[in-house]
Amino acid sequence: MAGWLAGKAALVTGGASGIGRAVVERFVAEGARVCVLDRAADALAPLAAAHAGAVVVVPGTVTRLQDNQRAVDLAVETFGRLDVFVGNAGLFDCFARLVELPDDRIEQAFDEVFAVNVKGYLLGAKAAAPHLRASGGNMVFTVSNAGFYPDGGGPIYTASKHAVVGLIRELAFELAPTVRVNGVAPGGTITALSGPPSLQEFCARRATGAAREAMIRQRNPLGLAQQPEDHAAAYVLLASDQARAITGAVIPSDGGIGVRGMAGPAR
Repeated sequence: MAGWLAGKAALVTGGASGIGRAVVERFVAEGARVCVLDRAADALAPLAAAHAGAVVVVPGTVTRLQDNQRAVDLAVETFGRLDVFVGNAGLFDCFARLVELPDDRIEQAFDEVFAVNVKGYLLGAKAAAPHLRASGGNMVFTVSNAGFYPDGGGPIYTASKHAVVGLIRELAFELAPTVRVNGVAPGGTITALSGPPSLQEFCARRATGAAREAMIRQRNPLGLAQQPEDHAAAYVLLASDQARAITGAVIPSDGGIGVRGMAGPAR
């Protein structure tokens, strides 16, 4: 049987690892061909080799319009079209609280996180929009539970993800009726999501291994330490024609945080 994305061509940013890679692999399994833009050049070649003929890769950074445009151009040149843009590349602030943010690095930290999490999505959307209009395609952005609730990060990360929710709604308004724009909001997930250079001491003190899994489990009602693959189906749905009536929406994939909030262990 044909997959949900059979015949579609997609571009995924930050697709070499974590949630992005899970999305790429699920898209390929559903019949799509995928172009991946990622700054981790050493991880791109193995990804392309693992999906020969279905995945092409572009080393670059989402913070530059030129790199986003190169990725869009490669996707269109290789696949003949672009149907889906997934804005996924992100940086975390490693739970750095306002009072802890160093005076001499707070501006740098803000600029670094917002450059990737917000500007990177805006630039990717700008590069992809003309081709998505031509194909009647769609955009899917990675948000976070921090886009709706406190304590999914520090103030910089939380503000950036709230901004992404606003970007989704504005672009859904501006690009209708031709292009749908939606998002997926994962909860705590076992990935290697990195922090900016300015906040490395905060990232170094984050829990790892079993301690991190336990922390994530107690923060959502389903008691899940989510893996990247747990979120991929939501992206498939929104990218597919099955979601043709959905735009301006964000699917929570967070273990049910919205029914209790972030406080306290699971009961």
